[in-house]
Amino acid sequence: MQWPTFNVRPYVCGGIGHLDEAVLETLRRAGPRVTPALRAAGASLCSSSPLPPYQRDALTCAFAWGERVPTEAAPWIGVAENFETPGLIDDGKRVTLHAGGLGLVDVYYLFRGGAVYFSSLLEPLLSLARRPYEINWDAWASIIQLTFPLRDDTPYAQVKRMGGSSALIFDRATGRISTERRLPRWLREEPYEAGRTAGEILEILHEVYKEFDGRPLLVPVSGGYDSRLLCSVAVARGADVESWTTSPDDGTDTDITFARAITRELGVRHRVITQDASAYPDDALDVARRLEFLTPHHAWYTPFSREVHKAGRTLVDGLAGGPLLKNFMISGAALEASSQAERKAALLGSLTLGAPSAPFLSERASAWITDSVEDAFTQSTSMFNGHRAELPLSVLHTRTARGIARSPVNLVGPEVSFAAPFIHPDFFDAALSVGVARKDKGRFYREILHAANPRVAALPSTNVVKQPLQRVPLRSTAAPAREYGHRMLTRVAAAVPSLLSDQLHVVIAEGPDALARFNGWNDRFWVRSLVLFGAWLGDYEDRLPELTPPWL
Repeated sequence: MQWPTFNVRPYVCGGIGHLDEAVLETLRRAGPRVTPALRAAGASLCSSSPLPPYQRDALTCAFAWGERVPTEAAPWIGVAENFETPGLIDDGKRVTLHAGGLGLVDVYYLFRGGAVYFSSLLEPLLSLARRPYEINWDAWASIIQLTFPLRDDTPYAQVKRMGGSSALIFDRATGRISTERRLPRWLREEPYEAGRTAGEILEILHEVYKEFDGRPLLVPVSGGYDSRLLCSVAVARGADVESWTTSPDDGTDTDITFARAITRELGVRHRVITQDASAYPDDALDVARRLEFLTPHHAWYTPFSREVHKAGRTLVDGLAGGPLLKNFMISGAALEASSQAERKAALLGSLTLGAPSAPFLSERASAWITDSVEDAFTQSTSMFNGHRAELPLSVLHTRTARGIARSPVNLVGPEVSFAAPFIHPDFFDAALSVGVARKDKGRFYREILHAANPRVAALPSTNVVKQPLQRVPLRSTAAPAREYGHRMLTRVAAAVPSLLSDQLHVVIAEGPDALARFNGWNDRFWVRSLVLFGAWLGDYEDRLPELTPPWL
């Protein structure tokens, strides 16, 4: 296994509870090389690089391993929500392992023999799991239909992922481990509509940027709103800025055309990272393995991230800008719903892959997957019911945290630093306080852009352009991708034939070039999800049980 290089965020592993030293040693040997950061009764923490505690006194020892870490003691939920970092706190009486507020930085865990063992990576924990691995079909239902898992699901029933604003706590007095889920700040202190203007939001963003003063910045610019706003603010503050753009492999490359105009207007050095269709199979498999088969997204981002690792700059990412500022993934039906059930169904409909040109799944598999995803989504978003920002928060805690955040968190990081200004607590709370009606159709966002730089705001945007300026070949449907995809789909068809529709079985039997018919937007995403499943089957086939899916 080739691990990421943990330069700016360490790899950690360890355990809490009634620990077995032999099990801990197995875990330590299964991942990147680590050294002890904490060893106490009922607590073990190891790190790939020196990890000094942010608090150490006679009673407490507290650690955090995100990019932003506290400098003084605070309750675990305060550390999680204000710094978006996981951590471990030993106060003498209790040992608390916690995730970040949104849970952007991965913490995986496994219960075994009265203890919880944890790791930044999923794969090392599999060394502690029973063989053959028990498949979590609910996780795969969500990955296939939504492109990301929900709840604390991973593809393995024994291994879980800590959700945002959650903690596992070992009480030394009782000897028990409990789960604690807290309402994050944005739910405890429901942000009311304060009538903030676009100018006030922009001022807050400038304040957030002060944390990056003196750093050379890399602000990727596409054709959309988020990146041009972040680049405009960086330039206005006199930062040392470069901007790069790559093809999102959408068949138009409008992003590249628009980014050139934006960076030219801002006077920023601009570079286009090219992509090679012949490298797509390797890129797709590399990113699948690096993201541990949890999402089919980001193959297009892989060549870009490799170059970022060599740039020597902090990457500024627009993570969460869409849901916070322009109602991204929130349909008119969700805004106009007259009941909780209607609103949730409309939002799930926006997040779910659209109908393909022909059925990809069998009727039985499709029905079971749909029910599974509905149940998981209802559970994952129930804490937002009735909240005035229910819709954007539901997107942020599901799609953003589990799918989209993987590019800055797991592809740019942990090799190099990234900054996500939109999730800074001050900006996050202010943006969330603006009602969804004011943000509808991007109106409020355009006001912010105009306040930041009216000339850049006036340039064309991929957020509003309806027709492409040109058509370009897709890497993900070119001959190398079709051959790779066909091999993966053939594996799925052989291993789990009941998953696929008769129509898709026929297409697969015709050979790689038959996949050329699947060049529509929805078709491409369905293919990627099923190809990811096939790649996972190939890597783990000798460690999986006989595949008997739950819809049979």
